[in-house]
Amino acid sequence: MQLDPNKFIATGLTYDDVLLVPAYSEILPRDVNTATFLTKKIKLNVPLISAAMDTVTEAELAIAIAQNGGIGMLHKNMTIERQAEEVRKVKRSESGMIQDPVTLLETAVVADAFKIMKEHKIGGIPVVSSDNKLVGIITNRDLRFQKNMARPIAEVMTKENLITAPEGTNLVQAEEILQNHKIEKLPVVNA
Repeated sequence: MQLDPNKFIATGLTYDDVLLVPAYSEILPRDVNTATFLTKKIKLNVPLISAAMDTVTEAELAIAIAQNGGIGMLHKNMTIERQAEEVRKVKRSESGMIQDPVTLLETAVVADAFKIMKEHKIGGIPVVSSDNKLVGIITNRDLRFQKNMARPIAEVMTKENLITAPEGTNLVQAEEILQNHKIEKLPVVNA
């Protein structure tokens, strides 16, 4: 079997092979481009990859590294179902906005909201009608003093003066809306 020399890097280095000596530079740190390609199609803004070890990388670290321009390699020491769930967590947090949020029907009760928030480790759930239109939002703050688990969500959720943003709102615009209205959750709607 013949190895293709074009597919392998000729020089390999380890930490002990490299010494960076501090010196004066005219280049400002903000002008340095650290972007590099992990593959021909995957570009990293920061050349940082976490180890695929069960003591190192799971969804939480992969999300943090991705938000800073790197990539987290999830380990395989878990069931396929758990691996898929870890990937889902990372994908859902992409760009700081949840693309496909967990929702509750307006016919749900307080117990349903508590269950979903605990199960998904989230602090707010958009509430939708049977035709999937946003009708409100339920947050930890809304549920804080609720003792009646059978109480309808429609009686507890925030529905009046519900602040939303139109589809296409970017992260900077969303943060501005959150600050201006002193809210923690901002549903982005397409109509």
